[in-house]
Amino acid sequence: RAKSMVAKMDELGFGNCTNTGACEVECPKNISISNIARLNREFLKAKFKD
Repeated sequence: RAKSMVAKMDELGFGNCTNTGACEVECPKNISISNIARLNREFLKAKFKD
């Protein structure tokens, strides 16, 4: 799921969220840094499984 979410974000030119907190401040949907961090962790886990 994380891989497809990141692929869609890349396609739409959205994202590049890191764990620095800047994305949380600018996010129009108020996505918390904890959810951004979880997406990044799940994406990395899925990437290494391939």
